[in-house]
Amino acid sequence: MNVPPTTTNLTLEGVRHSLRRLGFYGLLAHAESLIHEPWLARVLDIEDTERAQRSLKRRLDNTRLGAFKPLADFDWAWPTKCDHSLLKELFSLAFLEEAANVVLIGANGLGKTMLLKNLAYQAVLHGYTARFTLASDMLHDLAAQDSTTALARRLRRYTSPNILAIDEVGYLSYDARYADLLFEVVTRRYELRRPIALTTNKVFGEWNQVFPNAACVVTLVDRLVHRAEIVALEGKSYRLKEAQERTERKVKSRSPPARKAR
Repeated sequence: MNVPPTTTNLTLEGVRHSLRRLGFYGLLAHAESLIHEPWLARVLDIEDTERAQRSLKRRLDNTRLGAFKPLADFDWAWPTKCDHSLLKELFSLAFLEEAANVVLIGANGLGKTMLLKNLAYQAVLHGYTARFTLASDMLHDLAAQDSTTALARRLRRYTSPNILAIDEVGYLSYDARYADLLFEVVTRRYELRRPIALTTNKVFGEWNQVFPNAACVVTLVDRLVHRAEIVALEGKSYRLKEAQERTERKVKSRSPPARKAR
């Protein structure tokens, strides 16, 4: 149980620091005479809590995660290959301090998106900023900018957050213009030491199929994996498994009950 701070916990220096940080300059001017007021600690605690909650909500809204299943629902036993210890390490968020990228590679239906969204969510809970986007949405958004100024402004949307989560690289193919835009995002974040976490259904040797006419693919991949944690998942589609189980349940529910023999 959290116990609100009391005036016995307060020091004049600490009160001044809190009031200045919260922007309570009127109270700051009278800090010395207010430090023994019984309500002061409670006011500071309420304001800190409310601001933290508003900050969290704002950062979650800006992340644009949408609906997703919690990590507790992930079936670790389903993939035939999954480095559980590496994923556990990634969820400690040490990669953010190291500015290391995270790449989740695997076939469809293995939970890559679920892991990616939970990784971004945990980052936000721990005070970081994040943005989640489909690769196609980001690249179409950037390509739609009609001037160099507009493009530079829109690029900040994807280069400013502490972590950029890009889903489904490799599901569609793109022309050289789109490859150049992805290269620009990767390069800027590389220089700013802000990591990217992405999912892909293609190993890097097949990325020339995603950007078949682009000259920058080798350099793009090189920059992406220079500082990166790569997690490979293998196995059958979990979504297909769920669909088959659902079909079997519906078939059973439609089957007439067996008649008793007379």
